[in-house]
Amino acid sequence: MTVSFVGRDGGRLAYQVHGQGPLVVLAHGMGENRHAYRHLVPLLVEAGHRVAAVDIRGHGRSSAGWPSYAPAEVGADLVAVVRDLGGGPATLVGSSSSAAAVVFAAADAPDLVNGIVQIGALVGRPKLTPALRLAQFAVLRSPRLFGMFHRTLFPVHRPADDAAYRKAMVANLREPGRMAATRGVVAPVEPHWTARAREVRQPVLVLMGTKDPDFPDPGAEARAARRLFATAEARMIADAGHYPHADRPAATAAALADFLAVAAGA
Repeated sequence: MTVSFVGRDGGRLAYQVHGQGPLVVLAHGMGENRHAYRHLVPLLVEAGHRVAAVDIRGHGRSSAGWPSYAPAEVGADLVAVVRDLGGGPATLVGSSSSAAAVVFAAADAPDLVNGIVQIGALVGRPKLTPALRLAQFAVLRSPRLFGMFHRTLFPVHRPADDAAYRKAMVANLREPGRMAATRGVVAPVEPHWTARAREVRQPVLVLMGTKDPDFPDPGAEARAARRLFATAEARMIADAGHYPHADRPAATAAALADFLAVAAGA
């Protein structure tokens, strides 16, 4: 499958398109790449969507060495992909760190974005103990440790190809500039996406795995995110971890089905 590129100030972005129909753009979380959605993409294509899986700036086959990895910039990158594909409009799906980016994209380009989906969105600002701060420092500087951390985000089920995917992900993170990009997408920055949420007039779907280990109470986090938007709903994916599109792709596709139809018709 052909990988396409779109230029932006500071580098270029890689993305891959599958299928035909209303456009859905997928953005992965920190340290990952477009193959994070490898199990969800075929299901969305089968459901009649044109799906663009993006390597966010600094990740996968996109350029490294960008001046900023802030979610506002990643959101603008996603809008650039939509424009490169004919202007959409598109529904944007953001996982983990990219869940913030899709909010900026929707607020800044309402004519090109007809809806957004947040998977595993972080609403509060984490308060780390000194021990956790030290662990985070180490994980965000070591591809091997990041791979070990990534494995913990699947507490119930793992895809059959999980080990192979993680091996390739870690190899990519060993390339120059990749770990700096991983640190960059999670670096504290203002404004936080929650400050822009009320500007989003499009429909919003918040998805969260019931076993997401990133949150003490995943359901409460999902409801907190939902309340920030003018028009939003929250759905839980049973027995899923931080990446329900990977460990529960069929359930995730089912949760997306009605929302994507409504967004495309909005």
